[in-house]
Order: sequence, then structure tokens, then C-alpha cells
Amino acid sequence: MSPTNLLALFGATWLLIQLCRIIFSKTQSGSHKAPPGPPGLPLIGHLPMLGNQPHRSLHKLSQKYGPIMSLRLGSQPTIVVSSPASAELFLKTHDTVFASRPRSQAAEYMWYGTKGMIFSEYGPYWRSIRKFCTLELLSASKIESMAGLRRDELGLLVESLRRAAGAREVVDVSEKVTRLIEDMTCRMLFGKCRDERFDLRETIHDMGKLVGAFNIADYYPFLGALDLQGLTRQLKQTHRAIDKILEIIIDDHEKEADNGIKKLDRDFLDVILSLKTNPKTTHEQLAQNIDRSSIKAIVLDMIFGAIDTSHIAIEWIMSELLRHPRVMKLVQEEIRNVVGDCEVVEESCLSELPYLDMVVKESLRLHPVGPLLVPHASMEDIVIEGYGIQKKSRVIINNWGMGHDPRIWSENCEKFLPERFIDGKVDIRGNNFQLIPFGSGRRGCPGMHLGLVTTKLVVSQLVHSFDWELPFGMSADELDMNEIFGATMPRAKHLLAVPSARFG
Repeated sequence: MSPTNLLALFGATWLLIQLCRIIFSKTQSGSHKAPPGPPGLPLIGHLPMLGNQPHRSLHKLSQKYGPIMSLRLGSQPTIVVSSPASAELFLKTHDTVFASRPRSQAAEYMWYGTKGMIFSEYGPYWRSIRKFCTLELLSASKIESMAGLRRDELGLLVESLRRAAGAREVVDVSEKVTRLIEDMTCRMLFGKCRDERFDLRETIHDMGKLVGAFNIADYYPFLGALDLQGLTRQLKQTHRAIDKILEIIIDDHEKEADNGIKKLDRDFLDVILSLKTNPKTTHEQLAQNIDRSSIKAIVLDMIFGAIDTSHIAIEWIMSELLRHPRVMKLVQEEIRNVVGDCEVVEESCLSELPYLDMVVKESLRLHPVGPLLVPHASMEDIVIEGYGIQKKSRVIINNWGMGHDPRIWSENCEKFLPERFIDGKVDIRGNNFQLIPFGSGRRGCPGMHLGLVTTKLVVSQLVHSFDWELPFGMSADELDMNEIFGATMPRAKHLLAVPSARFG
């Protein structure tokens, strides 16, 4: 049989299987109908409706079809959630049912068969990883213990900006902040700043684009081997690049250990490597299942989660402050009232800056780092609000859509107005579902506290040490605020600005 005929036979068989699945699922759902949704096309379902900016397309559809909307993306039944009340049902009330992740080609290739925390299925292995990462890196006490290294790295950035301010140079704020976050992350994880032997930041950036890309193989698995979009090739190439980097980093640590080099403080990688030689620890369950690929997957989680998120949040906040000098001035006055003439903003001061907190919330509302939360997967058939939802359905929480819904935030929802949070009733930590940039429930981001501390610290220091203006006589309305959709949502163009020192 020729390859063409074989493919046709395979495709026909697959379609027959999918038809049987649909019929079977309908008989299983009994009297419970699926959530409402737009009419789809044969075979491809609703895929063409997503467009280049799915977060905006899905928001528009939800205005017509409701906060719990049903789509069929290829062979994948999908539920789109677009209101706080509905998000609470999926992420809190029925959290245990939706605590897993759907499989994706990107996660399979780059996370070593989903051996990390972000994309692994819900179960004992995932729980052991989350416990380890929380205790050894992301707990409040661990984060506080590393305040000194963040202060050191931020001080280096401030000094470089002082030199630029003295020369009235245009600064690439996006580049500067990204490098800062990379150095902070590398020191927290590996005990040293970025390594000139490789470009970790660029590789992580490539990963972010691939993870967020529409991959037809995720919705039509039988087409995966054909690599029609060329994404499989790119995934393999990027995986080889990140694997080479991780091998260099791990080899360096193992050589130091073999040579008996003593460290004053063990870094995160030291701790996870010790699980192989000392399994009788508080992380005994993880130690029993850990191997080199799972170590690399867990480390990759921490790199990806830190580098590809905090700098994006900071860029958007600084962009909005440059567009709103009134807000910038209020933030500067609040910081000055707390720290006085001291040039350094200490992390201990951040809790005394309520207006800065409002600014961060408002920016994350308008520009969430993840426009769509990492998809959830239902682990069993369930009925919610009278709608039948099949086992293994993909669940998408439209984080961006909720932040731009006038029914939640009033008709001025497109305006940057930090004062909308002045009553302090909206919590950002997953308890108030109209604003959940870090998700909520079991799969909520465990790095939330570190992300907020880093973001607030960097922004507060940048606006305390410098006044900022747009370059080349640009007005606030001329600043390009377009975004790039992906797993994360950075600015389409780098943010450029001119600093002028406020001290010295």
C-alpha cells in the first residue's frame, strides 16, 4: 500500500473512532447537554475562530455564548471559562476534578515527557515535586533568605542606569529588566549569575513562543508524525538547546561536589542533586522517583517560571507608569514617605506601599502575564451548572477576558486606574476570582510570592531612583502597547525610555 493510501486509511479510521467517541459521550451524558457554543465546522470544529489572538477571540465569543462555553478544537472537547463565578466552580468548588493537565507536544518534548511540575498530570508525583519546590525555593522563609542577592543584582542595574542617565541615553528597559531577572534567577537556582557559554534567556524566550503556539498535533494526534507546521522540528531543536545548557550547569555542580568544593550556602540545584545520594530526606517520595531527566525538568520549571514571567510584568507596569505621569508621581511620593532619603528600597518596605500594590494589580488586570491560564483537564465526567462535561475535556480559563469584562470592572475597564482597588477587597492571590493572574486552587502558581516580591521590588527601585520619560519626544498616546500572544504575553516591541537620576 502506498504512503498516501496508508495515510488516507489511517485518517478515515481516526475519524470513525472520533465519531464513536462523540456518540458514546452523548449517551453517557444522559439528559445533561454540553455548555452552549458557536456552531463549528466539520472535522476542524472551532479552530478557525481562535485567530492570532485567541484570548481576544474567546472573550468576544463568551459575550454571546456565556461564561461556560463549549468548543471543539479538532478532536479535543474544550470548555472556556470566562467569569469569576464560573472560574470559582472549576478552580475551587470542583478543584479536584480539574486539577490535571492535558497532554501537549511541547510539554512532552521540552519537559522530558512532562516530568516537571507545570505540565505533569495530577497525582503523587506532581504533589512530591510541588512540595519540594515550595519548601526548598518558594517558601516565604527561603525567599526572605535570598533578599541580599536580589538587592545586589538590583544595585548593579541602578548603577548602570545612573551612567545612562548622566549621558542622557535612551535605555532599552525591556533588555535591562530581562537581564536582571535572569541574573537573579540564576543566582537563586545555581549560585551564580548567567553564564557566557550559552544564552539561557533567548532559549527560554524560544520555549515560551513554542509552548504558546497553536500546534495542530495537539488537536489531531494522527497528524503529529507529518509535522505539517514544522513545529516538531522546532521543538526538538529547542529541546536540544535547553538540554545542552542544563547538562553544562548540572555537570559544573557535580564536578564541584566531586572535587570537594565547599559552599557557604547550598543552592536549589545542590539540594535537588543531593536527593540521588541521600534519599532518606523529607522528600523521600520524590527521591525514589527522581532521575537525571526529572531533575532537568524540575529545574526547567523554575527557570521558565521565573525568567519568562517577572520581566514581562515589570515591563507592562513601567509602560503604564510612563503613560500615566500622575500615577508615577503618586508611587514616587508613597515610596519617599516610607524610605525617606534612603536610596535603597528594602524588601521589608514593600508591605507599606499600598498604592504600589494597587498599581501592580491594575497592570496585571490589563496585561496578565498569562492571558490564558495553563489549561486544566477534567479527570472524570461531571455536571456543572446543569451542563455535562466529559472526562479529559480541556478547560481554558480566559484570564485576559475577565480582566477586560465591563460587567466585572464597569465601563471604564480599558482605562488604567489603580484607584479601582482602593478598598482593598480584591485579593490577587487566588481568593477573589475576578483577578487570578497566578491561577487558583491546587494548580495555582507556587511561585506567586516570589513573583510579587521581585516585581514590586524592581518597580519601586526604578521609580524611586529615577524619573522616566519617553524618548524622541514621544507622547504617551504614541507608545506602542501591542502584545504578542503565547504562553506568556510580552510587549510586541521593547520598551525604551530615558532615565534621569533623582539622587546624587
